[in-house]
Amino acid sequence: MSRKPATERRDDVKTGIGKAPAFAYRPLPGVADEMVDNKGAVRPVWQNLLSALSRMSEQELTERFARADRYLRDAGVFYRAYGTTGVSERGWPISHIPVLIDEREWQSLSEGLRQRADLLEEIIADIYGDSRLVNEGLLPPALIAANPEFLRPLVGVKPAHGHYLHFLAFEVGRGPDGNWWVLADRAQAPSGAGFALETRVATTRAFSDIYAETKVHRLASFFGAFRDALLGGKRGTEGRVAVLTPGPANETYYEHAYIARYLGFMLLEGEDITVVNDQLMVRTVAGLRPISVLWRRLDAAYADPLELNQQSHIGTPGIVEALRAQTVTIVNALGSGILETRALLAFMPTICRHLRGEELKLPSIATWWCGQKSEREHVAANIEKMVIGPAYSRMPFFDDNGQSVLGSTLRSTARDSIADWLATEGQKLVGQEVVTLSTTPAWVNGKLTPRPMSLRVFAARTENGWQIMPGGFARIGSGDDVAAIAMQAGGSAADVWIVSDKPVEAHTLLPTEETFTRNMPGSLPSRAADNLFWLGRYIERAEGALRILRAWHGRFAEAADPKQPLLADVSDYLAAIDIDTKQAVPENLLRNIDSAVYSASNIRDRFSPDGWLALNDLAKTARRFKEGVKHGDDASHAMTILLRKLAGFAGLVHENMYRFTGWRFLSLGRYIERGLHMTRLLGHMSGPDAPDGALDMLLEIGDSVMTHRRRYNVNTARLTVTDLLALDPLNPRSILFQMNEIHREVEQLPNAFVNGQMSPFYREAMRLHSGLAVMTPETMTVEVYQQLARELERLSDLLARTYLG
Repeated sequence: MSRKPATERRDDVKTGIGKAPAFAYRPLPGVADEMVDNKGAVRPVWQNLLSALSRMSEQELTERFARADRYLRDAGVFYRAYGTTGVSERGWPISHIPVLIDEREWQSLSEGLRQRADLLEEIIADIYGDSRLVNEGLLPPALIAANPEFLRPLVGVKPAHGHYLHFLAFEVGRGPDGNWWVLADRAQAPSGAGFALETRVATTRAFSDIYAETKVHRLASFFGAFRDALLGGKRGTEGRVAVLTPGPANETYYEHAYIARYLGFMLLEGEDITVVNDQLMVRTVAGLRPISVLWRRLDAAYADPLELNQQSHIGTPGIVEALRAQTVTIVNALGSGILETRALLAFMPTICRHLRGEELKLPSIATWWCGQKSEREHVAANIEKMVIGPAYSRMPFFDDNGQSVLGSTLRSTARDSIADWLATEGQKLVGQEVVTLSTTPAWVNGKLTPRPMSLRVFAARTENGWQIMPGGFARIGSGDDVAAIAMQAGGSAADVWIVSDKPVEAHTLLPTEETFTRNMPGSLPSRAADNLFWLGRYIERAEGALRILRAWHGRFAEAADPKQPLLADVSDYLAAIDIDTKQAVPENLLRNIDSAVYSASNIRDRFSPDGWLALNDLAKTARRFKEGVKHGDDASHAMTILLRKLAGFAGLVHENMYRFTGWRFLSLGRYIERGLHMTRLLGHMSGPDAPDGALDMLLEIGDSVMTHRRRYNVNTARLTVTDLLALDPLNPRSILFQMNEIHREVEQLPNAFVNGQMSPFYREAMRLHSGLAVMTPETMTVEVYQQLARELERLSDLLARTYLG
């Protein structure tokens, strides 16, 4: 986008500060626009950004947007999209131009949302308490009793600290008159706060200079206040705060892991938790530990298969009983999803007047529940202006996957039967006024284009009451159709800047005091330890296979005969571990790498972004090599590339991962698998019946060719190879080296000593280590290798029974 000379530039948009730049931007007629007022002038809050944009060429803008995209890609930010072709991971769809809102306007909006949050708290307390709203005719009984989100086992259950709601989100839109109203309330398990943070980081990567000079309110204080509030709910020094996720298959799992890592909380799944004596306990490698506060990110009905949804496989039996005993605080209380019921919006104004003696400061979208005669008649008479949809739906009409019907699209014959439909199904239906959302600038095909938008705004209960996140994110439509705002329908997300006219305080989550608490190693959940252990094993298993395949293909390039004795012998060995040398890049090798990725995906909260990127790059490269790589030199070169990428991943983990309990389980997985790899290989290739060249190939696979030449002044021989690859304590590829490292890590694990005695796992590790340490090359026979391999497998099983069950 090249700028016109000042004499040729059109004054398409007036900024109020003279003849400004700007872009050929034309707001949609009859629609409120976030950037331009009703007189066509740029709002003051936008002037700095717009002026800066107008000075940039199209190439510069493209480069800036690419920086934002690259950050999101490198950070691995994704969500899952569900469609007719299945589930797919998609990068977070950012709309690069932020939405700017003046601080004074935001304060007014925040005041209305705080009032609404308090009102929702009072409503849910009544629904699961005295039920005065139903008894006094302010809420229809059918709207509660027939609602799938009404959880009867929770009736009468008082929350431990007196509050049902702790974290809320609101879908907010601006109408043609410029006023804000609420499209939907989010109380079940509101998502998006983590994505709001990542969208902010990505946007500042694109506009770091503009952001620095614009007085934009930061987001860290909001999260810091909420974290402090959750930590304040802990019971004693042993109580823990955790985030409960449905697991990696969930649409917003990335955010669950990101929030847990950002706030320093454990990320748990239902299987990580058990209930003992009405107390929630997390299974850790050091035994059961109590949970005081659980921030759930799954729907309430799935939380307890014992008393709620018996089909749930992601919950924990007994959670409801723990709530009755008031031993845990759950964010938000189970059953709070009923507040998202679309039909409830119709009764909010009356309930607010009744409970609080005041009008709603922030109105809801006009809604009529069709279970009442007068409301049915109004909806039928004004069908052209209505959207008809499920009364119990928890989604705004633009998010409900086609469950709603736009009245203006109905044929005349269908409109005639509307009254009958409403009379028959009225209690299950709701009518809502068709909304015309305000627009905001989006960069489309090289120019600023107005697109409909709504805001997702977050509220957190803190020690000082409800705090509203100064921003959130805006959902931007992919076209003029408001229905395209939903992410699943192709919408995108933009950062929201709340701009002040005075300097704003820079906040951080880093502690400001000199005191701190150091968490003990036992905080590692058993499931996380299990995934770390198997991540180590899969990575080492893939490396072992790569080294054998590289050596095999190198020799195949020379002989070009797979029946040559050494090649045939190694092919038989590989076939025994399900690796087919007929494939240049065997499928089982790819499965091992994919399994490593899967294990890492289950512990995203404990995995660095750099490590995750390196592992995914390895997997993508391996899949790419599957097609087109030929046997011989081509495959050998491909294996070398994969080994280098794998070494890069291992180096990142080794250099950057904190030496905590998780590190020990990852390392134990690698040491056990490497020990097994070398034990089996030596047992197969160093015996008296091994074909010519087997010992040299062993040294190459063990990356020890140069070391052997320096250490031994003789040609390759069985005893020297055995000494170097089995019994040398200084060779990082030898079996004894692995046993030394296993011994060192095991004695640092929780409960390695019980009542002053070694645990069974520690004792077995010591026995294996001592037995191997006294061996000599002459005593290392094929039978000894086979027995050692069996014992290493048993050691792995014993570790699983001791710590991972």
